[in-house]
Amino acid sequence: MSSTTPAPKPRKFGGTPKQIRAAANFYKVFAYVTGVMLLLLVLEMIFKYFWSLELFVGGTLVDGTANAIGMYNRAEVAGGLNLSLGILIAHGWLYVVYLFADFRLWSLMRWPFMRFITIALGGVVPFLSFWTEAKVHAEVDRELAAHPKAAKRY
Repeated sequence: MSSTTPAPKPRKFGGTPKQIRAAANFYKVFAYVTGVMLLLLVLEMIFKYFWSLELFVGGTLVDGTANAIGMYNRAEVAGGLNLSLGILIAHGWLYVVYLFADFRLWSLMRWPFMRFITIALGGVVPFLSFWTEAKVHAEVDRELAAHPKAAKRY
């Protein structure tokens, strides 16, 4: 009896290097955008829950003066645009785009599913998206350089 070990499966990507680099750049942009919006959201939540202040543009204050822009208690402003709520909504939708960028890169690189989850968590913890983006981008470059024949050719 002879024991033979099967040859390891060659590395395969789900797209061309150009497609993968484009997906990595798209991910990079939205990692930074999501990270900045998350930091704004955390700052907004600190003001809201510690001092009951929200950022308003326009409207009228309780004393009858016009408001250009300022931090006020919600009960002190009539009308106007609540930018604190806008930051919350914008971060939510930008995180959805971040998840799409994560999914696109993950599917082209053909990484394990847990890698998708760990990258997705980068947009939930403050400052983590910046660190995650640097690690992911370096890994994409490293894998493309190490496996030049693994990409699909169209």
